[in-house]
Amino acid sequence: MLQYEVLVSALNLPKKKSIIFKDFICDVDDRSRRFWKPNVQEKRLFSYILDRHIRVKVTTHALRCIDKAGGIDEYLLKTPYHKMDTEMGLFWKSKIEKLHEELGKMEVVFFSPEDEAKFEQGFKDLKLAKRAARRELRRQMYGGSSKQTQTEEGSTDSPVTDEEATTSGEGSQHHDVHEQFVANS
Repeated sequence: MLQYEVLVSALNLPKKKSIIFKDFICDVDDRSRRFWKPNVQEKRLFSYILDRHIRVKVTTHALRCIDKAGGIDEYLLKTPYHKMDTEMGLFWKSKIEKLHEELGKMEVVFFSPEDEAKFEQGFKDLKLAKRAARRELRRQMYGGSSKQTQTEEGSTDSPVTDEEATTSGEGSQHHDVHEQFVANS
């Protein structure tokens, strides 16, 4: 019997998947050889420990086992060495175990809610500052509309009434709400 050397099926299963041969017998006792190959797929599986994708050839049975274990990292950590069939599987298992130990030794620091709120507000302010800078740059490059330039210079010929102020956005709550939505996004 031929054996398929498949990375994760080699990583995955206690035994390798192999090509199955059987005789196909038709009505007149003619025998012909049939074979069934394992369903091998080439996949990219994401490893959270390595923080990158691993490209492997894997059987569909192996994919179900990996999904059940919770991902390639958990699967490799749970599978014992004596069930690994290929050197590639042993290589990935040892590499992930080594990095898993290093991550376990790292110290994790949590911030107080006040500090987290300060960080979040700082990010919001930075985002608003970037948007304002881009808006100002666009105004300089393409020139603002005549209303914007007049209001910035303060040289309006006629006094602005309440109706005009609400339609142009000056002094309206709608403009402030929009800025709040922009700040929250």
